[in-house]
Amino acid sequence: MKALQGIKVLDFTHVQSGPTCTQLLGWFGADVLKVERPGVGDATRQQLVDVPGADSLYFTMLNHNKRSIELNPKTEIGKKVLTRLVEECDVLVENFAPGALDRMGFSWERIQEINPRMILASIKGFGPGKYQDCKVYENVAQCAGGSASTTGFRDGPPLVTGAQIGDSGTGLHLCLGIVTALFQREKSGRGQKVSTAMQDSVLNLARVKLRDQQRLAAGPLTEYSQHGEGIPFGEATPRAGNDSGGGQPGRILKCKGWEQDPNAYTYFIIQAAIWDKVCDVIDEPDWKTADGFAKPKDRLDKLNLIFERIEKWTMTKTKFEVMDICNPHDIPVGPILSMKEIAEDEGLYATGTLVRVPHPKRGEYISVGCPIKFSDSQVDVERSPLLGEHTREILTEVLGYSGAELEEVIASGAVGVVG
Repeated sequence: MKALQGIKVLDFTHVQSGPTCTQLLGWFGADVLKVERPGVGDATRQQLVDVPGADSLYFTMLNHNKRSIELNPKTEIGKKVLTRLVEECDVLVENFAPGALDRMGFSWERIQEINPRMILASIKGFGPGKYQDCKVYENVAQCAGGSASTTGFRDGPPLVTGAQIGDSGTGLHLCLGIVTALFQREKSGRGQKVSTAMQDSVLNLARVKLRDQQRLAAGPLTEYSQHGEGIPFGEATPRAGNDSGGGQPGRILKCKGWEQDPNAYTYFIIQAAIWDKVCDVIDEPDWKTADGFAKPKDRLDKLNLIFERIEKWTMTKTKFEVMDICNPHDIPVGPILSMKEIAEDEGLYATGTLVRVPHPKRGEYISVGCPIKFSDSQVDVERSPLLGEHTREILTEVLGYSGAELEEVIASGAVGVVG
């Protein structure tokens, strides 16, 4: 069994945010029908190409478990095909520019007329307001959602993160919204509109920084390094380097080999509950009871000194040795893993977090598998479709076209058929 088996998704998404959402639905068992422009397809098929003549990794890693149909809904027959797809499907997902569906003749009101049970799910850059028509990409969303202003070091510029919290983060939010709407439909019998804005999704993921913005009214943020350094706070949540965002002091520290390896580092947290164990590990037993060190609040103005001492110890160990020594003492640490190290971690393949996927044009590639694990719902990762690979299959199996009607649709040029 698969959790969303029997659910049909009409996928009008492109690039990253929407395809992240629909790929998840496909992993959960939905039949995802990816609608693409004839002869062109999703723009990412040809972005950052590394194997000539094959779809890029950008496309393949975001479009598993989907079927591709080439369709031009601007033609008369294309509109008829799309109308039948809306009739047959449960969910329509899109991340077009505002108003694009309306211009196609498929407004929300028209979709409801065709299929009252349809769930229309949309991703936009901004919600309603003065920026609603602005074009948004990943880094724009990170900046507008409050992430960039709070990322980086205090004496440097704002920074974006390598994690795609604007695109993929929004896709994850929309997927949850769709599944919730499907659950509600079981009770109400009605479809509904579901929407997520990239700015909103980034803000949700950066909520601890909004928490800190409000805490500033009560005084300095004592767990931030700048408090211990005697540097006053401004009016907005500052950049905090690698300080822990959860109130427990933490830093990224050098490990053995850092001079040659840019990822020979560990993250080290000094929770109050394990302070005595930290002192033992770094051979500073007197710090357990010394004035200014024994109590968590007293240590806040000495974090630079404390972490400098811990780093002297971590620099004598590899990042994995730090893990081996600290974990039995429940000291929270974590190695800074490079993408190369992650790609070579067989344990991640064993759990399905990483998968090796065969592809007819590019050969085998590595991709991220489903990050959500089920005890009673099978998740298989199937390769991304070639452009228009399933056009004929969808026309016949899903829409019931056959005979002369099928040939008329194909001959019209409204659809693209591989082979």
